[in-house]
Amino acid sequence: MSLTTGPASPLSLGPYHIISYATVTGTTFFHSFINGIVMFRTLERPQFASVQNKLFPIYFGMQASLPVLLSLTYPGGASPTFGASSSIPGVFDSGNTWTVLAPFATMLLTSGLNLGVLLPMVNKTMGKRYQQEKEDGKKSYDEGPHSEEMRALNKRFGMLHGVSSLLNLATFLAQVWYGFSLAGRLV
Repeated sequence: MSLTTGPASPLSLGPYHIISYATVTGTTFFHSFINGIVMFRTLERPQFASVQNKLFPIYFGMQASLPVLLSLTYPGGASPTFGASSSIPGVFDSGNTWTVLAPFATMLLTSGLNLGVLLPMVNKTMGKRYQQEKEDGKKSYDEGPHSEEMRALNKRFGMLHGVSSLLNLATFLAQVWYGFSLAGRLV
């Protein structure tokens, strides 16, 4: 590998690839391990839910779309380890199955499930909880006892939230996995 001096050309894929990777990984880390926790500890439950309701479509949308951008901007190289092809053909190069394709596919699948399946299910469950709160005269997070309907809705919300959190963690781990592959190209 030869090293060059000076900035990369604005026409090369590398800078866009690195910026996309940094954006999606940084966003995932910040929202998952800092922003969400601080908001939960700081905001009242209704305000927290309202902010999360506005953030999650953007957040999961970024997580789902940036792996596509990563695939389009994948910079091939002269090294057989990383494949000579750039963009989509490079991602699908047989030498990149576990170092590029698998993490990109994992990111896309897990974030796509969160965006397209879990988020609508969580929103629907939250809507039903708000409705049940009006009927019960008690918030879903107030100390019990709760109606049977609210207990079922709280259980469903907890399960959906748990699955979404696991998918989000899998997304982050796939991002880190790819980061090691990408860093290997720099050494």
